[in-house]
Amino acid sequence: MGQKNRIKIIIFAVILLAAFLPPFIKYQQIKYKSRTLDRQLKSTKEEIRRLEKEKRRLETDIVYVEKRARDRTGVAKKGEIILKSYSMKK
Repeated sequence: MGQKNRIKIIIFAVILLAAFLPPFIKYQQIKYKSRTLDRQLKSTKEEIRRLEKEKRRLETDIVYVEKRARDRTGVAKKGEIILKSYSMKK
């Protein structure tokens, strides 16, 4: 009788595992995707804040606009010396 009970318990455990394992795996996949999307959302919000700050500076700070324009075009004011640094990235 003990052998039959053990087999019944094993069969019951296999049925339970078969019934609950696929939804659990799906739940874990959704949870992982949610964490990934949360990180992307946080990163995107930080980028938006940085760009909004940059936009405000470009709209209100003429000295900043002039500096950015001169940096990008390589133009110097009379008497200025332009120094450029190069990074050695591999």
